[in-house]
Amino acid sequence: MEGYMVSARKYRPMTFDTVVGQGALTTTLKKSIQTGHLAHAYLFCGPRGVGKTTCARIFAKIINCMSPTPDGEACGVCESCMAFNEQRSLNIYELDAASNNGVDEIKKLIEQTRIPPQVGKFKVFIIDEVHMLSNQAFNAFLKTLEEPPHYVVFILATTEKHKLLPTILSRCQIYDFNRMTVKDTVAHLQQVAEKEGITAEPAALTVIAEKADGGMRDALSIFDQVAAYCDGNITYKQTIANLNVLDYDYYFKLVDYFLEQKIPDIIATYNEIVNKGFEGSHFISGLNAHLRNLLMSRDQKTTQLLDTNDDVRKRYYEQAQRCKPQFLYSAIRKCTDCDINYKLSQNKRLLVEITLIEVAQLTQDDGVPAGRRPAKILKPLFRRAAVKNSVAAAPTVATVKPAATGDSTPTNATAAAPQSLPFISIEAKFDQENLTRAIKLYSQTLPQGGVRVHLFNTVPHIMDEHSFEITVDNPAIEAQLRQHVPALTKYISNILKMETLNVKIKVVSFTPKTVLSKAQLYTNMKKKNPALVILEKELQLHI
Repeated sequence: MEGYMVSARKYRPMTFDTVVGQGALTTTLKKSIQTGHLAHAYLFCGPRGVGKTTCARIFAKIINCMSPTPDGEACGVCESCMAFNEQRSLNIYELDAASNNGVDEIKKLIEQTRIPPQVGKFKVFIIDEVHMLSNQAFNAFLKTLEEPPHYVVFILATTEKHKLLPTILSRCQIYDFNRMTVKDTVAHLQQVAEKEGITAEPAALTVIAEKADGGMRDALSIFDQVAAYCDGNITYKQTIANLNVLDYDYYFKLVDYFLEQKIPDIIATYNEIVNKGFEGSHFISGLNAHLRNLLMSRDQKTTQLLDTNDDVRKRYYEQAQRCKPQFLYSAIRKCTDCDINYKLSQNKRLLVEITLIEVAQLTQDDGVPAGRRPAKILKPLFRRAAVKNSVAAAPTVATVKPAATGDSTPTNATAAAPQSLPFISIEAKFDQENLTRAIKLYSQTLPQGGVRVHLFNTVPHIMDEHSFEITVDNPAIEAQLRQHVPALTKYISNILKMETLNVKIKVVSFTPKTVLSKAQLYTNMKKKNPALVILEKELQLHI
């Protein structure tokens, strides 16, 4: 244990050339030093662990170096550089604003600015997490920040630039640090592993980089943790086990099951994931991200947007070619709805399972090439074993498949009803009950609108053995409904197996109800019940 140093400190960059993932920014800083165009205040912004404080220290070291190199780096051997390396330099003053955010701390800092450097050219004041300063501290700092002594340079660092006052922002040169890409993080971790004598699989380092979420310091901390667990040989399986990361193989497997509509395998896979201790919200969020990556992978241009290694990117591209865009759009929408409703659900597991079943049903082909899509037929989720010795004298049942307008093929098997209707069986018999069911099913083949709603709620009147009547109270609905009469006639004839069928539309008069005020209602009540008049006088009631 003695002498051990974590990788985040041991491999902290000491020069701009060793800073990872910030090439454009470090080049700009080096050029400003070489040309002598130094500002009096800098603001370094970006996520945690991307090198803000590290770059501030390197910058402070270089501008005080007595003999910098031609490429703009510190020499490392002069008195100023040696003092910096040994952490005894009096030219660098660091303040952690997260724990020292009051006016008194800022006043002490301002007092320090009055003392010129004893060795070197500049005194550099690094204020980390500057957004944590109080308003009073900011106000006390403004004047000095705007007009400091010529030998003073302020470097402010923050993860939340939006919390800073505009008066602070206007006094600084602002540098925005990038998040670390997975590719850059993996490359750096590979270098660290080689220096430490550790073997590491690229897939394992990719998991670590993704877990770090763009922060190099976090990546190195996770690397140390996994290296200790794996005893010097970091493998993918050990990494996901140690970090409790959901293996992306599960998501690839689930999408394959979606495309093949293997509902039992989907439910069994989710059960396996739950038994490993993963929360449903974490799983559904990961599945949504996987579907998004598939959508991006359908084209080689957008495949490059995937922040992962080349092997995984290739797997995404191959699976994406088997997924239709419409399936991916709808699946992402359903997973997003599930993610939103997850916290409010009383039965969270059932919510996720229903979502997975619905996503699998999206891959069914309804045979409609374009235009408005009719209601989809949900195929059986679980295949039932064949039943021997079934009842021979089963009643004849017509299909309930909602086909395209004017198209329906009768069958002797009972089909599943549309999603918005419960299971409905219809006998080939022209009576009130079966006719009403047939009209409801036909309404589900229509686009959203008044005709669909009217037919779904209508109660047909049978006039004779070959005709029935539908009443409407709206001339506009009547005109639209008459356009559907031929298709409706053919649809019901097929289901009920009728050679001749007549459909009539009848407009009935409609008398709108009069909306009465409270006073009018009370007047009517007094007419019906004279006792209210006496009660009103006795109690001196008023409306």
